[in-house]
Amino acid sequence: MTGAVAASHTSAPSPTVRWAPLALAGALVLTAIAYPLTDGAGRDAVSWTIVLLGAGVSVLSSTASRGWRTGLGVLVLVLVAAVLIESLGLSTGFPYGEYAYSDTLGATLLGVPFLVPLAWLMMAWPSWVLAAFLTARVRPGRRTAARVLAAAYLFAAWDVVLDPQLVQAGYWRWAHPAPGLPGIDTVPLTNLGGWLLAGLVLMTLLDRLVARTARPSGVPFADAAPLLVLGWMTLGGAVAHAGWLGLPGSAVWGAVLALPVLAAVAVVLRARRAGTR
Repeated sequence: MTGAVAASHTSAPSPTVRWAPLALAGALVLTAIAYPLTDGAGRDAVSWTIVLLGAGVSVLSSTASRGWRTGLGVLVLVLVAAVLIESLGLSTGFPYGEYAYSDTLGATLLGVPFLVPLAWLMMAWPSWVLAAFLTARVRPGRRTAARVLAAAYLFAAWDVVLDPQLVQAGYWRWAHPAPGLPGIDTVPLTNLGGWLLAGLVLMTLLDRLVARTARPSGVPFADAAPLLVLGWMTLGGAVAHAGWLGLPGSAVWGAVLALPVLAAVAVVLRARRAGTR
């Protein structure tokens, strides 16, 4: 799929590694359904569970699909990048705008709560996997740039749905939440710009990591788990925002930002079907 596999031999993962990502993804979906049905400490526990499951999906699915070196690299790269970029944002206001975390998130590293880099890990790998799928037929000379741009878009679009939900939960707040996207009055536009910039940096590094470390696994549907996580957390999240959480603005924006992605998926699938005839 990626066009960046570095070796011709196949390294088959164990059955546990092969099926664990789908099991974790299924557990994440069930847990996410519980989020709008809980409140208080129960909702905090659900949030942590979702993030931990999503982070596990990213590490195990990248290992199952592209080998242990890629899986380990994804874990280290994303966590380090998240802590560095988020700590920069806390201390300078760049690139997101001025914000502060709540004490309810617990222990921190460089001022960044542990939940935050784990959430980046949950989001980063599925965004890259879908971008790789969407750009697989792009001309080789342009494929890397297209993959990075698509992955950064997906990464930032996911946050458009997620951030208002977590502000509502009291996990962080913005010093200057205006101006924001129409219908979202708790998150400034600077945050979207910051996520796009951070996404470009992270996805460039992630793309190079995969190019240097990936090995074909021969596992069918190896990328199904991260795609399930991305699809449910964005589209399912938008439904939850509209129906249960009282966040219609982010629900609408989630749907709007998903439309070009869904259209691109349809085009790619149609081209693949046409190519097999």
